[in-house]
Amino acid sequence: MLVLIGTALTLLMVRLLRSGHAILNGGILLVFGLSITCALPVLSRLPWAEFADELIDRAVAAIQVLEATYAMLTL
Repeated sequence: MLVLIGTALTLLMVRLLRSGHAILNGGILLVFGLSITCALPVLSRLPWAEFADELIDRAVAAIQVLEATYAMLTL
């Protein structure tokens, strides 16, 4: 579904670019935001969701280690 929406938005942007109108107007941004919002429940069921969750947990842990190191170095 995201591929179809992305293709439609690309064609719309190409048409606007050729006609000389602004490329990123509010309607295009609204459609893009709504399409991402509609796709989030589908994306959460994909098998890579666990991998992304683990990656985010590790990134948060790394940031906490960096914060602790910074706090110790600035004392």
